[in-house]
Amino acid sequence: MKGFVFHGPGQSAWEDVPDPDIKAPTDAIVQVGVVTICGTDLHILKGDVPEVRPGTVLGHEAVGVVVEIGGDVGTVRPGDRVLVSCISACGRCRYCREAMYGQCLGGGGWILGHLIDGTQAEYVRVPYADLSVHPLPGAMASQDAVLLADIFPTSYEVGVLNGQVRPGDTVVVVGAGPIGLAAIATARLFAPERIVAVDLAPTRLDAARRLGADAVALVGEDPEQLIADLTEGLGADVVIEAVGVPESFELCTRMVRPGGHVANVGVHGKPATLHLEDLWTKDVTITTGLVDTYSTPTLLRMATAGRLPTGDLVTHTFPLDRIEEAYDVFAGAADTGALKVVLGGELHELAVRAA
Repeated sequence: MKGFVFHGPGQSAWEDVPDPDIKAPTDAIVQVGVVTICGTDLHILKGDVPEVRPGTVLGHEAVGVVVEIGGDVGTVRPGDRVLVSCISACGRCRYCREAMYGQCLGGGGWILGHLIDGTQAEYVRVPYADLSVHPLPGAMASQDAVLLADIFPTSYEVGVLNGQVRPGDTVVVVGAGPIGLAAIATARLFAPERIVAVDLAPTRLDAARRLGADAVALVGEDPEQLIADLTEGLGADVVIEAVGVPESFELCTRMVRPGGHVANVGVHGKPATLHLEDLWTKDVTITTGLVDTYSTPTLLRMATAGRLPTGDLVTHTFPLDRIEEAYDVFAGAADTGALKVVLGGELHELAVRAA
């Protein structure tokens, strides 16, 4: 089969790779229909995630059809269309029993496209399939569903829920990329008084307005003063960091009110300064987190009911074999206007592999 393979920093290719096989009775083999590219994939290509070994197929988000299952898999069967979660869960360790699947001690967590071959291929082996794939309703388009593999549960769990967004809150989302936009969309579910988006790019702020932001601010237009004006000097109740650079994190801590929450979602590659000389008296709660995907079934139901604007984030589509071009478009988002890039299409015919 073909897969998109990482060969070291700055080196990757769409090339022939071995077909995946069942290695454990809890595995499933999924024929990939639709995948997307994550900002974390770009970090891997830059060499920022040293655990990823050269020769690894990238990708941790997909929609496809089950073609083979191990003997212990009971929740799906060949022919089922499924969402492949970015997080795998053994279901038995202490963290899985507490629904902290991202911290799985039993060989799960974020492993696809990280520690084992991932989803950006024609087929993928999914460990612990009973807890790591989700059957999809026939009415949901794969292009919409694939955004529930990572960015929506990440934004919802690590941003909105960790930040404890409540009705009447002032919520600031710093970073209006895909994660920030999904945070805006899911924060709206809790009826905040206002949502403010902050970003460097006017085009992304336009997208933030379409997704539900009540106000927007360019980084160079003094967003701190805007928040002070909107809250009579109090500050924001919740600030969600969705960039992953020191400057954006420190901006978040300056905009939050005493007693408020800063929810960090961004992937940081450099240290950020925690200004305790200013924060120590302010009762501020700062949270971090890797997504656990415990919310995926809920988000699937909401998306099916039309409560989540998943498809609104997709700006570019490509056939799977044009993935190298898709990476260039996604990496050059400042010039291309890319938000989410989706590859592949619906699987209309399937030859189920013999178990």
